[in-house]
Amino acid sequence: MARHTSSQHPTAQRALVALATAGVALGAGAATASADSAPVVDVMRTRPTSLGKIDPAAGLQAVTGTVGYVTGPVAGLKPNPLAGTGVDPLDNGVATQLADFQPVASQMLTAPVAQAESISRIPVVGQALGVLGG
Repeated sequence: MARHTSSQHPTAQRALVALATAGVALGAGAATASADSAPVVDVMRTRPTSLGKIDPAAGLQAVTGTVGYVTGPVAGLKPNPLAGTGVDPLDNGVATQLADFQPVASQMLTAPVAQAESISRIPVVGQALGVLGG
């Protein structure tokens, strides 16, 4: 079995080990020194601050006023940008019929979204946007 030769630069290795050891010692000393300092704020002896006079109605009014501005542009978006193109994924459908029951097709579920002019025209989503002010 071949024997490994020793490194060509033992002095450089010793210098790197000494430098790493000095760095660890310096870091440990800094951590110890910072742990000895007193906290800036004494949490146990501070009093809670007063929030003053808060008007919940004003906050609610601000939120409801903002919701209309957010839902308005969303309500006008087209839900299916690929509608009417050859690559419309909602235009595909699968249908099946069991015994004498009426056939069930996946296009019954996708048609309201695929053919809607805007998000506000989708049956349930449009009603929810109307309630929110959109």
